[in-house]
Amino acid sequence: MNTIYAIMDVLLPFEIFQFTFMKNALLAMLLLTPLLALLGTMAVNKRMAFFSDALGHSALFGLGIGVLLGMSNVTVILVCFGILWAMLITRINRTGGASADTTISVFSSTGIALGLLILSGNGRFSKYSSILVGDVLAVTQMDILWLFIALVAGVALWAMMYNHLLLTAVNPQLAQSRGIRTNLVEYAFVILVAVAVMLAIRWVGVLLINALLILPAAAARNISRSARQHAFFSVLFSLFSGVCGLIISVPLNSSVGAAVVLCAASIYALTLLLSQILRIRLQA
Repeated sequence: MNTIYAIMDVLLPFEIFQFTFMKNALLAMLLLTPLLALLGTMAVNKRMAFFSDALGHSALFGLGIGVLLGMSNVTVILVCFGILWAMLITRINRTGGASADTTISVFSSTGIALGLLILSGNGRFSKYSSILVGDVLAVTQMDILWLFIALVAGVALWAMMYNHLLLTAVNPQLAQSRGIRTNLVEYAFVILVAVAVMLAIRWVGVLLINALLILPAAAARNISRSARQHAFFSVLFSLFSGVCGLIISVPLNSSVGAAVVLCAASIYALTLLLSQILRIRLQA
């Protein structure tokens, strides 16, 4: 890490990046945002925006279970619980008993209510309230290592599954006729999203994780004309929002996660306006 810090000192000779915690925060953003952006493109295509929101809210419940079991490793707790919660939501969705948005809403509200019930016992919730807004400035070197592993593994799996995921999202019947195991593909994708969300939630926060996953992908979709462009612009917008939000939050002394999401929201508004202007010109 000392070598990486030395390179950053050369490339970023700015006062705010002279501190180790700011270097760690920047590295976390550079590792975290591309993975969320790529997964966000497929979440947007599959209309799963509220699914990631349900996962984010369930983090409180997962943390509460970890507290009851006396587990100290927050990351392991969140990842394991997120995978189980995601698979349960997907399983119930596939039974067709209720609409997908109804099922997701039930799981989202139930997860956050159970989490608050457990964590607020004896007035202890203030101890865990930071998970609501996150704190990327608390990233450690070990966290960066895990984020790097998650990025490499996530991008590799996303690339391997992309064609099957896209075909499954567009036409499940056609995908099945091509011999694609749509159930397995869907479970693999939701597990990947669950791991990414739960790894990110400690630094982005329960209230903002869904926006960071969806906004860059939604902005990219406004101006993209192909799947490749969608992925490229989503990663670009996500990286820009992450770095820009981190830098802006320092002089404002505000939440990094909120600043990042507002940057992404601004990009979405600009791309939406641009797409409308281009559409009007084409129709003229």
